[in-house]
Amino acid sequence: MKWFTCKSALLMLTASALLLTTGCSGSKWQDGDYKTSGKGIHGPVNVTVAIQEGKLSSVEVAGHNETPGIGTKAIETIPGAVIEAQGIEGVDDVSGATVTSQAIKEAVTEALDIASGNK
Repeated sequence: MKWFTCKSALLMLTASALLLTTGCSGSKWQDGDYKTSGKGIHGPVNVTVAIQEGKLSSVEVAGHNETPGIGTKAIETIPGAVIEAQGIEGVDDVSGATVTSQAIKEAVTEALDIASGNK
């Protein structure tokens, strides 16, 4: 009985390791540059999202008409926070620049949807 239990445990361990390695090798995002936009307070906020090796590697605001000193605070802050979080989950809006913050996160969400094949 001990032999059967040990063999079963070894088999389960091997299967688990195989599943973990397979899960790690597949990425949720396709590599590439994705250009999208979100609705800012004064028009579109154009964002380019880059995916490298299946990870979010850069978020750049390429063009906007947001208010200097207000909306630009979000433009300076949100992209770095999104990269660090590897998505928008847990990324807070910048106080006083909520619309711009949400515009950037909207564009990132759309880009990640495209990169994951959902759009």
